[in-house]
Amino acid sequence: MAETVLPSAKAVRDMLGELLDRDIDLSVGPPVVPSRVVRAAVGVYVDDRLGLRALAVADLSLAARAGACIGLVPRGGAEAAIEDGVLPPNLQENFAEIVNILSALFNLPGHPHVRLDSLVGPHEELPGDVALLTSAYVNRLDLAVSIAGYGSGALSFVLA
Repeated sequence: MAETVLPSAKAVRDMLGELLDRDIDLSVGPPVVPSRVVRAAVGVYVDDRLGLRALAVADLSLAARAGACIGLVPRGGAEAAIEDGVLPPNLQENFAEIVNILSALFNLPGHPHVRLDSLVGPHEELPGDVALLTSAYVNRLDLAVSIAGYGSGALSFVLA
């Protein structure tokens, strides 16, 4: 079976810009590796046989800002969530929808079909295989993302 491939930064920027109806600036960023210090929302992507294929790992800042933006929540709602260190259910649900739509970035002709299986919130425990994969140093795309009017955060895509 063909392998899943990482999306290009341009494809990520274009899709986020279209989804959020905002200008998106991207640059190479630091890897997002969830820990007790770095809170992150992790989208888990699987193939049709439920095999782990990829992850989308967003720091709390990006998850809150993107979730607020798509839900038309004022920037202050995202800022409060970041300051409190918690992703409220409405912003987590909104961010889950973004991560779900981003699965299209992996669905290229001749490659396995990939879909979102789950979104693990910043204060939920990651399954062992997922936690291990978040810290992989290869097969990943690490981005600093800035959403016009909402601010910035970090997003990593990691292949299984």
